Amino acid sequence: MKKHFSIGLVLLAVVTFTSCNKSGNGELTGVKGRGKWFEPTPYGMTFIHRGSFNLGTNDQDVTSANTSVKTVSVDAFWMDDTEITNNEYRQFIQWVRDSIARTLLSEQFPEFMTTEDRKGNPVDPPRLNWDQKLEWDNPDYTEALAAMYVPENERFFKKKEIDARKLFYEYHWIDLKQAARRVNMYNYATQSYSGSVVNAKGEEEAIQNRSSFILSDQVPVYPDTLCWIRDFTFSYNEPWATRYFWHPGFDDYPVVGVDWKQAKAFCHWRTKLHNDFLIARKEATLHDYRLPTEVEWEYAARGDRQLSMYPWGGYYTREKDGVFMANFKPLRGNYVEDGGMATMKVGSYDPNDFGLYDMSGNVAEWTSSAYDESAYMYINDFNPNFEYNAKPGDAPAMKRKVIRGGSWKDIATFLQVSTRSFEYQDTTKSYVGFRCVRSSFGNEF
Repeated sequence: MKKHFSIGLVLLAVVTFTSCNKSGNGELTGVKGRGKWFEPTPYGMTFIHRGSFNLGTNDQDVTSANTSVKTVSVDAFWMDDTEITNNEYRQFIQWVRDSIARTLLSEQFPEFMTTEDRKGNPVDPPRLNWDQKLEWDNPDYTEALAAMYVPENERFFKKKEIDARKLFYEYHWIDLKQAARRVNMYNYATQSYSGSVVNAKGEEEAIQNRSSFILSDQVPVYPDTLCWIRDFTFSYNEPWATRYFWHPGFDDYPVVGVDWKQAKAFCHWRTKLHNDFLIARKEATLHDYRLPTEVEWEYAARGDRQLSMYPWGGYYTREKDGVFMANFKPLRGNYVEDGGMATMKVGSYDPNDFGLYDMSGNVAEWTSSAYDESAYMYINDFNPNFEYNAKPGDAPAMKRKVIRGGSWKDIATFLQVSTRSFEYQDTTKSYVGFRCVRSSFGNEF
């Protein structure tokens, strides 16, 4: 009996030890099986490590002597090493065009919808089948796609072409700022919400449930090519208007004629494009592309230099051999002296110490920040930003968004890393473009 009892105790101890070992011996060990996380370098982006700097003028610029300076800290992020180019933005337009075409065709041709993903897994609800070949010249599709083309009575020289006025990108997002307001918080006692949200149209609605924080917008995506003519009185810029966006020679030039909402829509589409790929590979970590805040932009433009007037760190716009360091308007209108007439290919000049090109000159760049002359007085010093989503009925001053960097048509003052300027969010200019950023997380360097 004793022998059998001893063996039983040993077996019980082994079972108990094994069981406790799988559960962490009753200790706090965290959830197992989470896997290792690694963030690869995004294509076309460069890493901007976290840091702090003095926001605002810190040089000997007498005209800005009364501008306030604020010490701020910024989290790490990834930033496009160049501005978004015509060819990159064209990918966005063609995706929107093809998406609309497939939606129209799916009403008559079921093969343009699918209930499975590319690996054969079921999806619900059904979605567009991007593997189905889209034949624009197929006569069977003529009637279904007729609405996408310019009406016959509006065609120039009877040319059949896609109507750019009908290319809209519809998207949805979660408004976390409105969700975070105390008045909008979920009341656990009453099991309900009591606040209200303002939708993308500027209309106030009572919160029904948490889906009320999902907002949507519909944005025309085609650039305003006529801005080349509109921006300059008594100038002959028709060749720029008709060729700049579509001629292959301008593929690597920065896209212009894009307003603030179009730039934001592009960021959302880029997020969707990337995350759909990651979801198909069953990757858990998704990413979010967006416009930089103006503080992020200035921090990146400084290139890790605390005291610098320009991204290259010097006090002058020329290098030692007399060559200009950026594409702007030098010598009172001698545009060609710096190597270009208007915009130039992205990356035509040397990058700053972060590896970013054209942070000064070429085109000014949209940021996500709203413009307020006194913003530095009240923004936080921790990831600072002042953001306001203007309503359609707001006064023009409420629709101002910060642009940074100066452009090919600006004098050197606008090229300084601390110079702030603005454009209205619903305007398009031949000298304003944008680049995207992506927040980084888990990096300790």
